Amino acid sequence: MSVKKLLGQKIKRIRKNRGLTQEQLAEMIDIAPRNLSRIEIGESFVSAETLDKLLFALNITAEELFSYEHLRESKEILAEIYTYLDTIKTNKPQLEKIYKMIKFVIKNE
Repeated sequence: MSVKKLLGQKIKRIRKNRGLTQEQLAEMIDIAPRNLSRIEIGESFVSAETLDKLLFALNITAEELFSYEHLRESKEILAEIYTYLDTIKTNKPQLEKIYKMIKFVIKNE
């Protein structure tokens, strides 16, 4: 997958997680909604100026935006989850929080 498409998908996911429409985010970063749409579908790449505005508007760092850890293999992700769980296995309050988060995610998919 191209860098433009990966970046566009990430911007879209973050925008939606923030509860913003394309029109709202486009206004915040001073571009036309159709231009934001083209960025999100990977047809256009952001300029440095627009990138700075996106980072500010979405309240994220460049490292967060350009991190593609979500593309790792399921086996890798599960191994890391098990490692984290192993470190808190005797901490009941933390385990209960994790349980509630997992249950919430599964119920809301």
